[in-house]
Amino acid sequence: MTLIFALMLEYVLGDPPNRWHPVAWFGRWANVCERLCFDQSRIVGVLAWCITIAIPLLILGLLYNVFGWLFAIFALWLSIGWKSLFHHVQAVLDAKTVEEAREALRWIVSRDVHTLKHEDTRRAALESLAENASDAVVAPLFWFVILGPMGVVFYRMVNTLDAMWGYRNERYQYFGWCAAKVDDVMNYIPARITAWLMLSVGQSVPWSTLKAQATTHASPNAGYPEVALAYAANIKLGGDVIRGGKVDTRPYYGAEFSRNIDAIAALEALQVVKTTLIWASFIALGVSIVF
Repeated sequence: MTLIFALMLEYVLGDPPNRWHPVAWFGRWANVCERLCFDQSRIVGVLAWCITIAIPLLILGLLYNVFGWLFAIFALWLSIGWKSLFHHVQAVLDAKTVEEAREALRWIVSRDVHTLKHEDTRRAALESLAENASDAVVAPLFWFVILGPMGVVFYRMVNTLDAMWGYRNERYQYFGWCAAKVDDVMNYIPARITAWLMLSVGQSVPWSTLKAQATTHASPNAGYPEVALAYAANIKLGGDVIRGGKVDTRPYYGAEFSRNIDAIAALEALQVVKTTLIWASFIALGVSIVF
C-alpha cells in the first residue's frame, strides 16, 4: 500500500516546489559541508561524503521510527521524479522553435545548447529521459523494494551528491571521487533493469549487442538505458557533446539505419519510456506483495 500511495501522490502532485523539496534542503546542507571540508583529496572527499549523508540519515531514521508508514509514503514519493522528468522533456519536444527547445533543454542537461539544431535538442532530451528513467524512477523503486524507506532515502542522497560532486573536472576529480563511485554502484542493477524493460516493450536486440555499445559510454551505467532506448524506439542517440566549450567525442547509439528523430519518432520514444516505467512500477508492486 505504501508504494501505491506514493505513486498516486507522484501522479497527482508531482514534485513540490524546489525551495520546499527535501532534496533541495539536502543540497543546501551539502553545500555547507563542501565549503567547510573541501580539499583536493580523495580521503577528504570520502570523509565529507560520510558526514554529509550520516547526519541527515540519522535524523530521518528517527522520524521513520516516529511516523512509520506515513514517513515511508512521503520518502518514496519525494524520491521519485517521474512527473517532473516527463514535464521537462515534453517541453523540449513541444517547442515550436529551436530557440524555445534550447531554452527548455537547459533545465535538464549540462551540455552547451546554443548551437544545437532542432533534432539535436530532441536527441539530448531523450538521452536525459533514458538516463533519468533509471536514476529518478527505477532506482528509487528498486532500493525501496530491497531496503525499504531508509534505503530509498539513502539512494536519493547518494544520487544528489553525485549530481553535485561527481564530476571529472579540476575541482571535483579527487573530492568528488567517492560521490561518483558510490552512485555508480547503487545504479548498476537499476540501469540494467531499465534497459531490459525498454527492450521488452519496444524493438529488441540481443543483450550482447546492447552491451557492446553501452560500454563505450563514459558512465558505467548511463549507456545501458540510452542504448536500449535507441534500439527500442529505432532512433539514433549519442554523438558528440559540447560542454564548457570543449567537445566530448562520443559514438552514436542504436541501429546503423535507424530513424531521424522527428516529432513522431520522439513521441514514440517517449511512449517506450512511459510503458517501461509503468511495468517497473507493477513489478516493484508485485515483488513487494510477495515478499
